[in-house]
Amino acid sequence: MDQPTVLYHVSDLHFGYEDRAALDWFAAEVDRERPAAVICTGDLTMRGSAREFAAATKWLAQLPVPVSLEPGNHDVPYYHHMLRRLTRPYARYRALEAALESEIALPDLAVVPLKTVARAQFRLNWSKGRVSAGDLDAALQGLAHHAGRRTRLVACHHPLVEADTHATASTRGGKRALAALARAGATAVLSGHVHDPFDKLVELDGQTIRIIGAGTLSQRLRTSRPCFNRLELNANGAMDVQVRTLD
Repeated sequence: MDQPTVLYHVSDLHFGYEDRAALDWFAAEVDRERPAAVICTGDLTMRGSAREFAAATKWLAQLPVPVSLEPGNHDVPYYHHMLRRLTRPYARYRALEAALESEIALPDLAVVPLKTVARAQFRLNWSKGRVSAGDLDAALQGLAHHAGRRTRLVACHHPLVEADTHATASTRGGKRALAALARAGATAVLSGHVHDPFDKLVELDGQTIRIIGAGTLSQRLRTSRPCFNRLELNANGAMDVQVRTLD
């Protein structure tokens, strides 16, 4: 009988305001179980500083499995560095990604990125999500490229629709994007941002798609303790999700 594939889904590490005990616990779990990969859905840092990215790089580099990364709204320069935010918002993130991200080379699995972060928006709160037409097209092309894979996960930072959590994502274009991803055959959309885990089925335009959110390993708690998601992909295509919480 085929062994299930195990993935760890983690989010919102927030180096600069990290929870060191939670990070040590997560690293020990990775070392103990050796999942096929770790998927991190953004907010590696608190304010996008060079020092915070250096700390995140050092910690992620010691994980002994492939790591897939997405940027979060905290991974671009903060508002008091407006020139850098507007001209080179992803420079530090891309340097970390180039140094650390590994392709998840599994025959029946693909992880497709969807960018939901914007350097600027026509609203006051730029921390909220946005899916542009170009970024959605890139994700749809990624899903099409991996059409032969049984499990196709889309990874982004902001939940595309609200998931009844304490915090909100208010993702502009999110509902439209989620419907398009469902039509394209995505298995599930993984995200973070709200710092509380969730696992829901959403029906849009006659299509059903699963949305899965990871909590945080930082001190910026909402209603949940530090936690991450353990995803188990079974040979029959089913995916079980277990929230693992720091005692």
